[in-house]
Amino acid sequence: MFGWVEEVSQATTNAQGSASAPGDLRFFERAGPFSVAELAKLIGIDPPAKGADRLLRRVAPLQIAGPEDVSFLDNKKYLPELAESRAGAVIVHPSLRARVPAGCVALPTREPYLSWGAVTALFHPVPPVNPGVHPSAHVDPSAVIDPTAEIGPGVVIGARVEIGPGCRVGALSVISDGVVLGAQCRIGQHCTISHAMFGKRIVLLPGVRIGQDGFGFATTMTPTGPRHVGVPQLGRVVIEDDVEIGANSTIDRGSAQDTVIGAGTRIDNLVQIGHNVRIGRGCVIIAQVGISGSTVLEDFVVLAGQVGVAGHLRIGRGARVAGQAGVISNLAGGTDYMGMPAQPAKAFLRQVALLKRLAARKASGQDEAGAAGMPNAAPVPSAETGRN
Repeated sequence: MFGWVEEVSQATTNAQGSASAPGDLRFFERAGPFSVAELAKLIGIDPPAKGADRLLRRVAPLQIAGPEDVSFLDNKKYLPELAESRAGAVIVHPSLRARVPAGCVALPTREPYLSWGAVTALFHPVPPVNPGVHPSAHVDPSAVIDPTAEIGPGVVIGARVEIGPGCRVGALSVISDGVVLGAQCRIGQHCTISHAMFGKRIVLLPGVRIGQDGFGFATTMTPTGPRHVGVPQLGRVVIEDDVEIGANSTIDRGSAQDTVIGAGTRIDNLVQIGHNVRIGRGCVIIAQVGISGSTVLEDFVVLAGQVGVAGHLRIGRGARVAGQAGVISNLAGGTDYMGMPAQPAKAFLRQVALLKRLAARKASGQDEAGAAGMPNAAPVPSAETGRN
């Protein structure tokens, strides 16, 4: 009955040493087995001449994979693990095909990690939607919910809400009046959504907040000091197809325009996006980023962790900003940026190198003065010339 206690003990041991197998059946459903030929077809390559009929039952890392497991290699750092792996099949780049040990079937592909994702999803598919409305949910009579959607326990759905086919709304989430969810959206537990229009296949992890008031106010001076007066936020949040938003991230609705998240964008946990922000297609925004109001990110921008972006700026297509950088001016596209204020990475690294050299010289000078018993004082003017 309490076998999980032993599992926790084993997990502690594994954390200190060897890895544990992924896909714990307590939490993850598993499909299969699948033949090597089926996996080859899935990732778009020809089946191998030998071993195509071999059945594989699990996915596993190289270190612990056995003859019935499929694994992958996408980093040469792990070539020693590949050499000793007992995996039944390994997804690798074609350039590493010859490094796959005897007895293991190579599945060569130019994008091993992408193929690994597809194979993992095959063995561990997303649990199917369980259509219906939980008895504890509160649904306004004017809401339109597709019969194939799943509405979880304690969910509140407001007036005129539209929820499309195959959607899942997790426990205790609130979908406010007028919100539209396109087909196959997955809304995690404890999410709140208002003033929003969703496309298809949107994923919100638990605790996401969409469509609340933006941070907009006017400030006036009074005899007792400044007074902040709220300005109505009359825009919406528009989220295009295939966007994923991490846990406890927040996206404010627009003030007089919409806040827009472009198709295919990925937003990590704990991200704040201000009102009127417009994010292009395929952007990546990593944890604890803050984007101030009315800033525009063009397509395929990457903001690494804890980047701060001031308001009313434009970041060009394909720009990449390193972690903890501060963006206070427009950034051109196709360039990597670092630092505060954010600047082209090469210039920033040159400045860092220069500062290190100057600091080393200063430290060296102080050491020499100390060895001579003299303080590191300013040079004494020459008696002959009266100049330094």
